[in-house]
Amino acid sequence: MAGPSARFLEGNLFRHITVMSLTSSVGLMAVFLVDFVDMIFISMLGKAELAAAVGYAGAILFFTTSFGIGMAITAGALVARAIGAGDDDLAQKRQTTTLIWGAFFGAVFAALVWLSLDPLVTLMGATGETHRLTVEYLAIVVPSLPLLLIGMVGGAILRAHGDARRAMMATIWGGLVNAVLDPILIFGLDLELTGAALASVAARVTIAVVAMLPILRHYGGLVWPGLAGLMPDLRPILAIAVPAILTQLATPVGQAYVTRSMAEYGENAVAGMAIVSRLTPVAFGVLFALSGAVGPIIGQNAGAEAHGRVRRTFTDALLFTALFTVLVTALLFALRGPIGALFQAEGITLDLVYLFCGPLALLFFFNGVIFVSNAACNNLGRPFLSTWINWGRHTVGTIAMVVIFSAWLGAPGVLIGQALGGVIFGGIAWVLALRVIATAGSGGDTPPFQREGRLLQLFHRGGR
Repeated sequence: MAGPSARFLEGNLFRHITVMSLTSSVGLMAVFLVDFVDMIFISMLGKAELAAAVGYAGAILFFTTSFGIGMAITAGALVARAIGAGDDDLAQKRQTTTLIWGAFFGAVFAALVWLSLDPLVTLMGATGETHRLTVEYLAIVVPSLPLLLIGMVGGAILRAHGDARRAMMATIWGGLVNAVLDPILIFGLDLELTGAALASVAARVTIAVVAMLPILRHYGGLVWPGLAGLMPDLRPILAIAVPAILTQLATPVGQAYVTRSMAEYGENAVAGMAIVSRLTPVAFGVLFALSGAVGPIIGQNAGAEAHGRVRRTFTDALLFTALFTVLVTALLFALRGPIGALFQAEGITLDLVYLFCGPLALLFFFNGVIFVSNAACNNLGRPFLSTWINWGRHTVGTIAMVVIFSAWLGAPGVLIGQALGGVIFGGIAWVLALRVIATAGSGGDTPPFQREGRLLQLFHRGGR
């Protein structure tokens, strides 16, 4: 298997983290930026129900995308650990089986969501014309989930090999396709939301193709294992995938509650929340990418039993998170006026945008702590810890805080409560991750992590 294998076992870790995060985030931000531009285009149409529909649809698409993120985490962890252990044959086999099982599970999940669109949109709080527009948009986009999943898993495999540049290019090309088609379909053909949906599907096709080509050309390609070879790898895949997917699904559940809570304050409030939800990944795309960037570094060093470098990776990742958050918050605060004008925001919509471009953006540091902590837990044999952290953050941490602060401050309190929940569980995640790292470094295991620690023993069984 040609290519850059085990490249994280030496060299400056902070540099590895910076390069991997920045290159990964460029690709992510290409997609997020297109979503951001979509929101600008929809706002230019001057129809509040269209902007609100984008907000409702975004919450459900976040739900489906989170499934793909969970499968990508699985592929990255399995392949990176095999590379770190020096077993290229196992790495090649695992990249094949994770892609196959990922596409299969993605198709099943997409079908279930597609069949449940009407009740899901109702659950979000959408009504009337906004409800109809949201369902029509999602009916087009959701069936393309398996293609997005192939692209995401393919990108994770490339990052596991240390090839962040090619992983980045897949999403960049997807973003370019979307950016070109959006104005043509939305305005040129007057398709409005339908045009935005079709452009998104075309982008997902592009991401899948561009992510797969380097794997086929530079990293041994895919070797069909047959049904007999697929089944043994299902166990180690599920050992990571189940908790990783459950971990990722917590976020859209929390976001769905936030969306429904914001709906009580009218479509203008939902539109403001939709702008913030599109602005967040553009501003903090680097931190969203950080978990996927740090995972392979931790995985390779853990596979090579370089435990000191595992702890240093975690510390350097948090330092990177703090520096980046301060820089972006200052930039958002300085540009809050032009950002509000860009979306023609006024009233409560503008209030929510200004609220984000200040104190709430600074608190995003704690979300970054959760991202890094989850990467450590997923790659050190404690995937269910990530699950509990995320579900705690997006249930108790979100619902309780939103209820308290929205009753006190109205629509702004919804966003404030959501952010403060992240502060609480970011601190919890930090402490738990340090304990996991210490346990892995000592070679032992202590309750309550002992049972979870057995899950990654499946990595070394079956499927070779």
